[in-house]
Amino acid sequence: MIRRAANAKYTEKKMFDGAGTAKMRLILESNSEMYDKGRVFNHLYLEPGCEIGWHIHHGDGETYYILKGCGEYNDNGTIVTVGPGDVTFVDAEEGHSLRNTGNETLEAIALILFK
Repeated sequence: MIRRAANAKYTEKKMFDGAGTAKMRLILESNSEMYDKGRVFNHLYLEPGCEIGWHIHHGDGETYYILKGCGEYNDNGTIVTVGPGDVTFVDAEEGHSLRNTGNETLEAIALILFK
């Protein structure tokens, strides 16, 4: 399979009552493309001031790989600054959020795998 950039599918929505909206390019478009071992593999875009609000994962974990920009990551109540090259992970039954605190688009790869 080859999925051309020109044919990429995007979605945009408010995430867990966070400020603004998150735009996502679906890298893999279905659970079956992840052999039913995950539910999200996206390129995430957060404009300045936008965020993915606080939420807890149940039965899965999520990794962010920060590509561009800077932000604040809430790691189970501990706020840390993240930037390009940083990797975050939240395990099942733990919570997190991500907010763009910079002046440019924060870009990250988001991967959610089932535990």
